[in-house]
Amino acid sequence: MVRRGIPALATLLSASLLIAAVPRTGDQPDASSLAGQLLIASPQIDDPHFAHTVILLVRHDASGAMGIIINRPVAERSLATLLEALGIRDEEVTGKVQIFAGGPVQRSIGFILHDAAYHRQGTVDIDGHVAMTSSPEVLRDIGHQKGPAKALVAFGYAGWGPGQLESEMQRNDWFTMPEESKIVFDEDREKVWEDAMARHPRDL
Repeated sequence: MVRRGIPALATLLSASLLIAAVPRTGDQPDASSLAGQLLIASPQIDDPHFAHTVILLVRHDASGAMGIIINRPVAERSLATLLEALGIRDEEVTGKVQIFAGGPVQRSIGFILHDAAYHRQGTVDIDGHVAMTSSPEVLRDIGHQKGPAKALVAFGYAGWGPGQLESEMQRNDWFTMPEESKIVFDEDREKVWEDAMARHPRDL
């Protein structure tokens, strides 16, 4: 697996405009939307950005799609370091988080996926099980043991224009399956793709 460096930590979570584009709780869901589904890269994908990736789709509509790669860890950082890079000094926070390469688009922008039980201002529900929060205060909450039970911090995202993802799926570049919290947050990142492929019912 290719390991890539992360951009300046001071840009973490500057993604409020992108997050605002994700449908919020209470919006009428589009029956054809794949938001909340996992995209599993087909073995035929050899693009290094996407080979053997698993992506959680956070938005999918007529304007295109957006997702976060969940199996490309690139570094581990202390929460105090991340908060200080954001200009938030808190000497009482403890713990570390893994940083993920969420995709090749706008790698200077950060996202936090987490379980939907956690909610604060700026939290956007994705599918009732997983949510996304734009406020860096989520990191402080995690550092004070008041944050979400499960969380994933990523830089960058995967994006598709209108109809682009549908075309790729017609070529069998991607398989889809319902989001599973265990895959998104818990499983060994080196085995996520293999495990997702093994769970996906498909005709090869």
